[in-house]
Amino acid sequence: MDDEDTRDFNERCAQCSEVNWGLTDGGGFYCRSCHYVTERTREVVNTDFITNSRVQTISKGSKKQEKNDGGCEWYICEGFQLVLKKQVEALEALGVCPQMKDEILCNFWRCYLQKSKQAYCKRPAAETVKALSVCESSTDVDSDPERPSLLHLLSLSESEGDLQTDCSFASSVSKVSESTSVYSGSVDGSLYIVKNQKEKLRMTMPMTLSFCYMALLWMREPITLSEFLRFVVEGHIPYLNIFQHFPEKMKLCGLDLKIFCVESWPAYEEVFNKMHELAEFLDLPRFPDITESCFLHPDMLCMKYLMEANLPDELHNWTCRVVKKIGIGEVDFLTLMPGNKSTRKVKYDVLAAAVIVVVLKLLFLLDDHYEWLLSEFAEERNKNNTEGGPYFEFKKWYEVVKHSLDVEQKKLDEERAKYLWRCEKPLFYSVKKKSKVLKRREMVVNLQNQFSKLSGSVQRAEKPNPSSFQLSWSEENTDGSCFHGHSLKGVLQEKRGLLTAMNPDYWLCTVKLCNEKLCGHLAHYKDVEFPQSYHFVLGLFSFLLRIQPSYIHDEVCMIEHKLFNKKLYKKLKYNRVLRK
Repeated sequence: MDDEDTRDFNERCAQCSEVNWGLTDGGGFYCRSCHYVTERTREVVNTDFITNSRVQTISKGSKKQEKNDGGCEWYICEGFQLVLKKQVEALEALGVCPQMKDEILCNFWRCYLQKSKQAYCKRPAAETVKALSVCESSTDVDSDPERPSLLHLLSLSESEGDLQTDCSFASSVSKVSESTSVYSGSVDGSLYIVKNQKEKLRMTMPMTLSFCYMALLWMREPITLSEFLRFVVEGHIPYLNIFQHFPEKMKLCGLDLKIFCVESWPAYEEVFNKMHELAEFLDLPRFPDITESCFLHPDMLCMKYLMEANLPDELHNWTCRVVKKIGIGEVDFLTLMPGNKSTRKVKYDVLAAAVIVVVLKLLFLLDDHYEWLLSEFAEERNKNNTEGGPYFEFKKWYEVVKHSLDVEQKKLDEERAKYLWRCEKPLFYSVKKKSKVLKRREMVVNLQNQFSKLSGSVQRAEKPNPSSFQLSWSEENTDGSCFHGHSLKGVLQEKRGLLTAMNPDYWLCTVKLCNEKLCGHLAHYKDVEFPQSYHFVLGLFSFLLRIQPSYIHDEVCMIEHKLFNKKLYKKLKYNRVLRK
């Protein structure tokens, strides 16, 4: 049948130059060789008989039906697709590999649409909703000739294969009539909220970030999750006030705002957990290996965070020793294997920060006493030292870093307090209130302009270019505020040809770990129960990663138990014997 319909269409394919056309359900031509879909269409008229209704004729075309208000029909999954498209384009502008868009993220998105039965299946959910609404609204013979049969998904790149739909709709009519009575700009906005409330992996705005991070991890791009979320908060990646990126014809109002409106900062734990759930849901294979040359390897990330925390370069040798001793630098430990319950989910950035904290505890103890004694000793040696680099003084480092950290933290708090959650594009929940909203918005803008002129306030400067480092330290500074080249001789001693810590003691954050599946964490953290030096170091990395200190504390406890596993086992065994 396709051969007869495509006989008169002899144009060469724009992608592979072949003349081998077939027809999609939407009446469009697609290339059988490369699956490229052209914009040319053939009008097809079908007659469908639906129980208890008159005969209706629906003409299928490639253009979406335009509404009276100038908008066009669109579905929620198309909205999320647009969001993903904007986000991946922003990542490309930041230097991410261009292959991530078409070869990785697009395939992830297609797989999700198919498994969630929104497309690439015999009866996509969106088509069912639309046909049901047609059954309710059509009473006479002909409907609009421009009504499409199916939304044209996957504009991220060329579509592969045809989307087939089933034309028998005998159920759920009452549910649709109830849900579609609520106003929304999209076709399935109201049904999406009602139907998908119980679905675990329904698409949400935080899940768009999970999709992007999953693609970044697959490509092994040099961007950690904490850095990615920081770029989102700073506005370099579209997420907050995403409405302004929607085209004019995609009218966003009513219940659509509940789906696409974001009124909170993205949460690290939520994005991280959803990414792992997505990878398992999509049945993805083992991710590409995280090797020593990869940016996400602990040795590489420790080097980055040591520089940003203004700590001596010599500490990197110690972090590498810890990573090697406990085996957290092994490929099998670091590489994501979806669905493998026996492996622990690795937070690469948090893990690296925790390694640095453990090394600082090994060398300086961080008990609010020993590190200050070492500081006094290093200060005396620096006064008399005329050769080589200066000895590292923990006290001086604490004062310098704390000052910079307080300044940056205050700046961050002010920026967040001043952030306007309302976007410049007016939004409304119903057609009746549209004129009032537009008029009120115009009044607010005029008042803001008048007050800014009277107060002489300066307009906000353009956002700075994104940077991997939030705190920068230069060795060229003459004030001695950079500690990268400082020596650790004051805290080390040579023993059997190896440099070891002068400090023979070590205190554990916890003797016994919690069950992470039951408690949600490995250990409890309250700052009043720990030394202030330890709390300050956690706070420093908490600021750099924009996460709660308790997340880093959990990883510190995990590393300690791997590092002192034999001693802990002997101690617990000895305690059990005493009890008997």
